[in-house]
Amino acid sequence: MSEDNKQNVFSSLNYKTSFFLGLAASILVICTIGFFILLAGGFNSDQPASKKTTNSNANDVTAPAPLPSPSAGVKVNVQVLENDHFRGNRNAPVQIVEFSDVQCPYCSRFQPTANQIMEEYGDQVAWVYKHFPLDQLHPQARPGAEASECIAEQAGDEGFFTFLDGLFADQLNLGAELYQKLAGEIGVNLDKFNDCVATGKYQSKVEADYQQGVKAGVTGTPGSFINGNLVKGAVPFESLKQIIDSELSQ
Repeated sequence: MSEDNKQNVFSSLNYKTSFFLGLAASILVICTIGFFILLAGGFNSDQPASKKTTNSNANDVTAPAPLPSPSAGVKVNVQVLENDHFRGNRNAPVQIVEFSDVQCPYCSRFQPTANQIMEEYGDQVAWVYKHFPLDQLHPQARPGAEASECIAEQAGDEGFFTFLDGLFADQLNLGAELYQKLAGEIGVNLDKFNDCVATGKYQSKVEADYQQGVKAGVTGTPGSFINGNLVKGAVPFESLKQIIDSELSQ
């Protein structure tokens, strides 16, 4: 092979090598950027790895596919029932419907924010709490939710929210021992409470809340609707206040 032919071959190889190295570097940069964008999206809410839940018979079933998340400005009519739990004025001009998980750390972070909103706005805001247990992430979410309903059976909404505050305040110790302790502090009949929990009396209530959240487009916790507008994650007080003030000014 002549010297000129050798130079042409090596020049071609160098060009091809440079091209493929450049292409590989570009792909790596794009993937890295995409990873951090996805990671940032999960900072303020917990999201299930897959769409499975546990029904009242404790069998794994595939949950219905959620509706696409509502677009900005598109309101969702989230039905509020008589047996839902309220803080504040049921007829308030601003209604916050929160789908939450008692084992979700972001829900724990959001709980004092919601309490602060109620202190700030009083009768102008109603806070409705619904269960959205992420079973595959949080094994105590559903038992805790069912226990809270057994508290509400005896102590009403006031006892229900007191129990929730206790769960979120001691979230690392969720379990039967904590539920017993809080139930005793609230002052419910422990025999009735234990029987209610043991028989799974409110499994269907918790599951109904979860299914309603899925159909409304909730994909992670906390997922809140402020007058029908979806607000994802544990948003800070000032952000929540801006949304509420905007609703009150309309």
